[in-house]
Amino acid sequence: MNRVQEVCDTVGRLFGTGVGIGVEDPRSPSGPLWPDEQTAVARAVPKRAREFTAGRVAARQALRALQRPETAILRANDRAPVWPDGIIGTLSHSDTLCVAVLARTEHALSLGLDLEEDTPLPPELWPEILSPAEILDLRALPEPQRGRRAKFLFSAKECAYKAQYSLTRALFGFQTLRIWPKIEAGRFQAEFLTSVLSIPKGTLLDGRFAYEHGHVMTAVTLTQAQLQQPCSDPKGI
Repeated sequence: MNRVQEVCDTVGRLFGTGVGIGVEDPRSPSGPLWPDEQTAVARAVPKRAREFTAGRVAARQALRALQRPETAILRANDRAPVWPDGIIGTLSHSDTLCVAVLARTEHALSLGLDLEEDTPLPPELWPEILSPAEILDLRALPEPQRGRRAKFLFSAKECAYKAQYSLTRALFGFQTLRIWPKIEAGRFQAEFLTSVLSIPKGTLLDGRFAYEHGHVMTAVTLTQAQLQQPCSDPKGI
């Protein structure tokens, strides 16, 4: 099994059925941008242009997987992708991997995916990303595990942020979220410590994660049921 298929299979397990997945290498995208997409990166440095191209090529792969026609994926003023009518989606990339996940709007409210290189997150960055309680939990781990766990927590917050942003367009710091991991099960919950527009305080977004090809991958599918049933006991997952 090649790298692309392995990544597709892993991401498919994270999101479950009903999604289309595209995988590209941002160092050498397998296809070009469409004409309407080119203006978005007309002044970009080559690396950024390749990453943008890989995301659009991967998104069209995901559309094909959903048996939807290919189309240009334009960029909104906030730099978010403009998905075709009836489609929700999420994109993420590292220096060596780019993944797009799309679904029909009846599948969920929004999707969130994050890919991060599986390297330790430096301790000097922890206070910017993690809550004091999360840092305290990290300190309880054996020292060699802390940086890697911190990177997972960052990725989990990033994918939860992406999922809510597609719905609310709200900007906030990562202290708004607390991650409750269940490492052995490959799952986590992202708890909103304050309300964010239509998302009430205490809302829990269910997430999954996996390690694949030198990356930690985190995924959230945001549904209406999650917004209607905030839970106050996330530690029970």
